[in-house]
Amino acid sequence: MKRLGILLSGRGSNFEAIADSVAAGRIGATIAVVISNRPEARGLEAARERGIDAVSIPSKGLDREIYDRMVVGELRKHEVDLVCLAGFMRLLSAYFVREFPLRILNIHPSLLPAFPGLDAQHQALEHGVKVSGCTVHFVDEFLDHGPIVVQTPVRVRDDDSAETLAARILREEHRIYTEAINIVLSGKWRVEGRRVIAEG
Repeated sequence: MKRLGILLSGRGSNFEAIADSVAAGRIGATIAVVISNRPEARGLEAARERGIDAVSIPSKGLDREIYDRMVVGELRKHEVDLVCLAGFMRLLSAYFVREFPLRILNIHPSLLPAFPGLDAQHQALEHGVKVSGCTVHFVDEFLDHGPIVVQTPVRVRDDDSAETLAARILREEHRIYTEAINIVLSGKWRVEGRRVIAEG
């Protein structure tokens, strides 16, 4: 069975959604380890409550590649096949990406390439878009940049705040992350240019 490694920095709601899908048999894999760069991250506690190996590797004050080598070492120790970022608030180094080529997924609360980086929902409202959404993409060494696996739109309402829009987008994030993981684990996909094409 394929083994997932989850990286998170905060509450870990996308981790919990993935764990729920694994428990319900919607994802044919096991979560081998949850790693956080913040010892106080709620997601670590949530993982331990589920009986999942949870590891804190604090990043404060460490050079990016030195830190990434420590995280990669932990992922290798747990024989991880696919790395899933679930609110991991660090940009991965080229070293990390080379160690897991096309085997790192991230979820972002916008329709990339629109509104990369922090506060995507606030950016969407400031820009006045009528549709936002979320994206699961492969990770490369650039911010919110790699080939897109799954996207889904979410309509922006006239009375939305960043918080109400974020809440509706988050529900879709939980759904499409499972879909994207299943596509990647199936092996029935290819990348053409920047396009991820699911086969069958």
